[in-house]
Formats: sequence, C-alpha cells, structure tokens
Amino acid sequence: MSDWLLPLASIALANLLGAMSPGPAFVLVLRVATAGGRDAAWRPIAGLALGAAVWTAAALWGLQALFAALPWLARILPLGGGAFLIWFALRIWRGAASPPPGVEAGGVPEAGFGHALLLQVSNPKVMVFFGSLFLAVLPPQLPLWVELTIVAMIFANEFVWYGIVAAVFGSAPARAAYARAKAPIDRVMALLLLALGGRLVVSVLAG
Repeated sequence: MSDWLLPLASIALANLLGAMSPGPAFVLVLRVATAGGRDAAWRPIAGLALGAAVWTAAALWGLQALFAALPWLARILPLGGGAFLIWFALRIWRGAASPPPGVEAGGVPEAGFGHALLLQVSNPKVMVFFGSLFLAVLPPQLPLWVELTIVAMIFANEFVWYGIVAAVFGSAPARAAYARAKAPIDRVMALLLLALGGRLVVSVLAG
C-alpha cells in the first residue's frame, strides 16, 4: 500500500490545484455563496463534486480499455496529455494578472444540484485533465481499490475545496484579499502543473 502513497498524493495535489484555478465551477460557487450564503451553495457543490467523480471514473476505466485494445496509444496519449498540462499551466500564468471573476449583483443564481452537475459533465476538458494527470503518475494497470480510492478522493477534494470557497467568499474582505493575492497564487499553480506536464513529455521522449 505504501507504494501508492506518492502517486495518490500527487493526484490529490494536482486535482486540488486544478480546482483552485478560477473557472466556471469556481464562479458558480462564488456567485451562489455571495448571493445566497453558504447554505445555498451546498447542493451545487455536491453536483460539481459528483461531476468530477464521473469524469474521473471515465478517465480511469475508459483509458485502460483503450490501452488494452490499442497498446500503441499508451505511448501516443502521454505526449498529448503532457502538452495539455503545459498548455493549461501557460493559460493560468497568462491570466494570473487579470482580476478574479466578477460576481453579479442580484438574487441567488439558478444553481441547484442538477445545474451544477450538468455544468461539470458538459465540460470534457475535465476528463482530459484527469486523463493527462493519470497518465503522468499512474501505471497502465491498477488494483481496483486504487481506482475506487482515486474516484472517492477526487469527489472529496472537490467537495471540500468548493465548501471552503463558499464558506470564505461570503464576505467582502475575503474577496478583496483573494483579489490582491491572485497573481502569485496562480503563478505557483502554473509552475507546478508545468513541471508535471514537462516531466510527462520528457519521460515519453526519453523512453
């Protein structure tokens, strides 16, 4: 079991960094929490976490099925996965100096459990991110308990992170503090993801 601690920790960290990068899910939780309070945000948070778990399962089991049918993909796909992680890191870096997503005034946005779940599962980039991440840190064949642990871990990561967002960003001082620290936070995330993507590309080319 100890052999899996580092890969699982790497996945958890990269997933958390990806979730922390402001995007549609972040904006959704931010808007609901600021307009309707923390209690209003729990249902959409659960939808987002479930959607991430669905894409995680698809990336894990779908990729393994492809590798079994087409073994040459095990070499080609990691290059694309590494390139995607590098692109994602550069995108975060370029947007680091931009202000955080705005929050529209008014009532609570339409964002229940189903709305948030649809938002997450309608974004195939989530599966590409997870697929790239798994290719970077996991071997082709995994024990079932490792796969189930990863799915549960991604769900918990997303739920806890967006729960923190809902709890913290209900106050104007907290939003102002985040706006001041956004640039360095985004740049640290970008460098970590860039290192992960570069490692994947180098390992494939070297092999």
